[in-house]
Amino acid sequence: FKQKTAYEIMPSLVGSEMCIRDSTYSCTFEDFSAIVEEYEEAFKEFITEYELVKVNDHKSIMMCHCTDMEAMGEMMSSPEMKEWDKENNCVDIVYSLEKIN
Repeated sequence: FKQKTAYEIMPSLVGSEMCIRDSTYSCTFEDFSAIVEEYEEAFKEFITEYELVKVNDHKSIMMCHCTDMEAMGEMMSSPEMKEWDKENNCVDIVYSLEKIN
């Protein structure tokens, strides 16, 4: 399991399990990236690969291949995550995408 570059990840993510997480926060991007890395082992259960992209110091986009959106929602709603979100004014918007043919 490793973080992929956008070029490596894009072809494999097209499909019903493609997810985009748009996050804004008051902490730095480095702090946000650190919390993602801290929980990486836990989200391996439902995210097989991802790319975290810095938009600016207080905003990022994560593209990921999610195999269980319900499990991801549960983790993002855990008491620990809610507390971190509150402390860092973090707001996440999650989009699930489907391939169009």
